[in-house]
Amino acid sequence: MDDALGWILDVVESVDPVLRMTIAGVAMLLELSVVIGLIVPGDTIVIVAAMGVTSVWEGVLLAAAAALGSLVGESIGFGIGRWLGPRIRTSWIGRRIGEKNWDRAERYLSRRGGLAIFLARFLPVLRQLVPLTVGMSHYSFRRFILWAAPSCILWAALYVGIAATAAGSYRELAGEAQGAVFVLVGGLILLVGVVFLIEKLISRFEKRHLDEE
Repeated sequence: MDDALGWILDVVESVDPVLRMTIAGVAMLLELSVVIGLIVPGDTIVIVAAMGVTSVWEGVLLAAAAALGSLVGESIGFGIGRWLGPRIRTSWIGRRIGEKNWDRAERYLSRRGGLAIFLARFLPVLRQLVPLTVGMSHYSFRRFILWAAPSCILWAALYVGIAATAAGSYRELAGEAQGAVFVLVGGLILLVGVVFLIEKLISRFEKRHLDEE
């Protein structure tokens, strides 16, 4: 398994860093699209890209690319919501999403305001719907960006930081210590666990704002 993982890391690392950053940024932009966001594994692509990071600056730039892609994707969602307005809810895509999810996003925004924009980035489905809902509301784009940007940066730093650290630790230990593979696998499990915990905690503490009274 060590050889297989080493080969995978070598392949990822061999990809030009600029290309990796571009792919990660575009993947996040697409993941936050209401049209194809549910089928593009943006999170996974960012994790794989982070496994090829070999320096601190490369990690910082990758996180910046992922955050920028997320922010652009959310901004496009805002723009579509502002342009189409409530009509998008009755479109084919809107009907596929379901009125229940639309109502949930609208209710959450009305009750929590800007905080809903920040926290929605960590909640499935809402991460695609809240930007659209904000666009349909009275919120200005500037106010939207002020809440969305910190959330995208925090998300990107979390993903890239843990994945890159796990892969870097594996490289340092590979060939020198038994069980180096467990460092990488453990790091990735930690990332999944942290993300899962964040989603569950937010869902739990925000439940009364998300659900109907």
